[in-house]
Amino acid sequence: MSDWNAGIIEEFRGNDGIVGGVFEGKPLLLLHTRGAKTGKARVNPLVYQQVDDRIAVFASKAGAPDNPDWYYNLIAHPEIEIEIGTETRSLIARVAGDKERVPIWSRQKQDFPQFAEYEAGTDRTIPVIILEPQ
Repeated sequence: MSDWNAGIIEEFRGNDGIVGGVFEGKPLLLLHTRGAKTGKARVNPLVYQQVDDRIAVFASKAGAPDNPDWYYNLIAHPEIEIEIGTETRSLIARVAGDKERVPIWSRQKQDFPQFAEYEAGTDRTIPVIILEPQ
């Protein structure tokens, strides 16, 4: 996975945030976190949804039975940075509560049906993470 992510990250940075392949035409950001256990810098490409002045990302892990590592990094260290296009922003991450999560998640499944497939493939509730200004 890290080699695949490295290729996406390189393409993202080399093309001002535009990539092809499975992410072509999708809103993509690079999420910078610190490892929950190691404290090491990590970067993950993620599809996002703009929600007013906030950004939502989705801990889908393609429908795997467990959350992605970056989710635990955000829980341990919620102060993060993101890259969108050529811009870098510092934000705070938090898990959306049920009332906030439902309309955001519903829109994501409508706009990108593969997220509905991810949901169908797992027994866990896929967390919606809100990234907001500090």
